[in-house]
Amino acid sequence: MRLLDTTLRDGEQAPGVSLSPDEKVEIARALERAGVAVIEAGSACTGAGERQAISRVTDLDLDARVTSFCRGMKGDIDLALECDVDGVHIVVPSSDRHIEEKVGTSREDNLEATAELVSYARDHDLWVEVIGEDGSRADLDYLEVLAETSLDAGAERFCFADTVGHTGPEHTHEAVSRLAELGPVSAHTHDDLGLGVTNALAAVSAGADLVHCTVDGLGERAGNVALEEVAIALSHVYDVDTLELEEVYDLAQIVSRVTGVQLPPNKAVIGENAFTHESGIHTDGTLKDDKMYEPYAPETVGRERRLALGKHTGRAGVAATLEEHGVEADGDEIAEIATRVTELGDRGRRVTDADLLAIAEDVTGEDRDRVVDLLDLTATSGGAVPTASIRLTVDGEERVASGTGSGPVDAAVSAIREALGSMADAELESYHVDAVTGGTDAVVTVEVTMVRNDRSVTVARSEADITRASVTAMVDALDRLLAADQRPLAPADD
Repeated sequence: MRLLDTTLRDGEQAPGVSLSPDEKVEIARALERAGVAVIEAGSACTGAGERQAISRVTDLDLDARVTSFCRGMKGDIDLALECDVDGVHIVVPSSDRHIEEKVGTSREDNLEATAELVSYARDHDLWVEVIGEDGSRADLDYLEVLAETSLDAGAERFCFADTVGHTGPEHTHEAVSRLAELGPVSAHTHDDLGLGVTNALAAVSAGADLVHCTVDGLGERAGNVALEEVAIALSHVYDVDTLELEEVYDLAQIVSRVTGVQLPPNKAVIGENAFTHESGIHTDGTLKDDKMYEPYAPETVGRERRLALGKHTGRAGVAATLEEHGVEADGDEIAEIATRVTELGDRGRRVTDADLLAIAEDVTGEDRDRVVDLLDLTATSGGAVPTASIRLTVDGEERVASGTGSGPVDAAVSAIREALGSMADAELESYHVDAVTGGTDAVVTVEVTMVRNDRSVTVARSEADITRASVTAMVDALDRLLAADQRPLAPADD
């Protein structure tokens, strides 16, 4: 059982997504680390830039088979050959709607053309898969004939394509069962009905041994079936291995960053909430037994469990989070802290680590001197290069620094790192902006999560200026992380 990833082709067809050659190379390398068997690098007929990108991927000399998507034209195959790909996916119509209305041909001529295309590609030593476009709405008898014609002409396999996410698992199983009697079959499913994974698993059950997927479920309309969801379903439910699962989360993050498509928090496997617990009952149960409220360990897919704070948080969650931050509190204090956290959550606030620690300091009476404090910030973005200057106190010592960046926030972050020197080695794990009010004078809330020495802290700050909100949140997060480290700060680097 293998997976074919088409993020670089079908995923890129999602509205607003356009990948540069460098970005395709980055994703291809991540797919290789994850052990993906086949990488569809693009469609060579798209243009010279796309062919350059495909060639960059083939030049990587990956273990994965690298392929190009081709329309039913010999010219497309020739362009794919220019990119030195290992194989091609030749898409041909299979439903009468596509044969007659889209292509304007007949069933018989479609069979003849398909055979000629396959023979031509095989004569040039290419691995060939024929995709029967709109196969889920095709006459099954004709789909069988098309598959048989393709295989007889030398195709390695025939793909059952639910091109518009039209069908259900029963029809998928019937169609793939009939096709599998003729030779190797793959499945290409979309998620328009929310049945992408279901149809993919139905196809596997019926005999398909290759599934087309995209990372994060990217693709046209509602997207393709998500690679990470198919992989974990096959592994967890059916004990079938397809990927190096521990690489899945990093892969998902890379694709999200490069494409600019954010991951929904409730997305299976890779969403922020997939291994996050807020409910007191769930948190308490999870702390007692990792498997109590999780189907599989987060480490399976390269993730970590997280306890969130909010109106549903109980004492066990508060105690565990305080322990993570090295804060000591007795039973009565924990109960009071939990009550205050609930009250804050009741007001519609997301309770961050910084909120919890501030509440804990108030309840326990443990005053804390700040390690890092923001005194002044100036940022400009009107010129050619955005710049920022910052004034901080660091362990009571005033430091001034400046920086440049791709934008005012980036420039301010550079200034912070310059001011803190080698101790500013925390990583920005997540950065999220929400408009709290409408209009041109909107207040924004910036929430950041920063990680240092295996310790993370989340801080949210609201301001009318996004740059100031971002910098304040980052400085507060760094202050918490450095205070927790309990080591003297080194002087700023020269």
